[in-house]
Amino acid sequence: MSLIMISAMYENGGNTTHRILDGHPELMVYPFESQPGTKYVNDHLSSMFPLKYRWPVFPLSASAEEAYEMIIDEEGKVRAKTPYVSKFRTADFNMNDKERKKIFVNLVGKKPLTTELLMDAFYRSTFMAWKNHKKTGKEKAFVGYSPIIGVDAEKIVRDFGKKGFVLHIIRNPWSAYADTKKRAVPLSIHHYMTGWIMCQQYMTMYQSKFPKNCFIVRYEDILADRKAALAGLFKSAGLKYSDTMKNPSWNGEQLTEVYPWGTIRTPTEEVNINTAKELSKAEIDEIYLRTKLYVDLFNYNGIYKKIS
Repeated sequence: MSLIMISAMYENGGNTTHRILDGHPELMVYPFESQPGTKYVNDHLSSMFPLKYRWPVFPLSASAEEAYEMIIDEEGKVRAKTPYVSKFRTADFNMNDKERKKIFVNLVGKKPLTTELLMDAFYRSTFMAWKNHKKTGKEKAFVGYSPIIGVDAEKIVRDFGKKGFVLHIIRNPWSAYADTKKRAVPLSIHHYMTGWIMCQQYMTMYQSKFPKNCFIVRYEDILADRKAALAGLFKSAGLKYSDTMKNPSWNGEQLTEVYPWGTIRTPTEEVNINTAKELSKAEIDEIYLRTKLYVDLFNYNGIYKKIS
């Protein structure tokens, strides 16, 4: 099985894209953010982005049992172990985490531990333990979503080779920041835009370095034409377009709104622009000043003119 990791800075449409791919008959889409990182991630980006969102690092001395527990997978493990405190508690999700761990350990067996082996076992054991997951028998790839994981795209390609893909979603920075302001503890413009810029910087580089594995797609283009926007990835991954992608879903059941899977509730072009207009002129101009290089690169000047 191939692995497609969706990447996106917060509120850039990663969750929406994840849910749009959910019902595709050739994909096994992880039910929540998969958050594969471990506490052993330690580099120059560790202070900027949460470790749970990063590509995992495992110590050489780890056993299969220990490696499973190291994978943070916060949303999945909280929903499986303590569903009453999960924001997804109303989702019809029948999976026992102890059973998943047992399957994971059996899949790993006594093979030499590699990140590819452990990540494949993590996704494979999830769908084997998920009792009410709607399978088609046509699946070719696992799909995970972990915000900002595109900064580790080179590691994903290194570990999975031709079977590893990163789909990075970029959204205009004004709509993205307007949505992040709605969080209980929002980031400042300076903090948020620094992360936004770093995500685009890394993925722009990796798209050039690994053109058959790494893809940048504008959220706005997904809203306008999903088939065209995802054509590059689908061609490389050997996937066909499916009409299931017309609407976001969870385990094949259509969602009336993407929330609580993401901050974006209604994924439409009109809502996207109106969200950007919620910002003050000072905020709009400050964001433009900080992101102008990528506003030009990804052709967001038209949106800037509409809202300024």
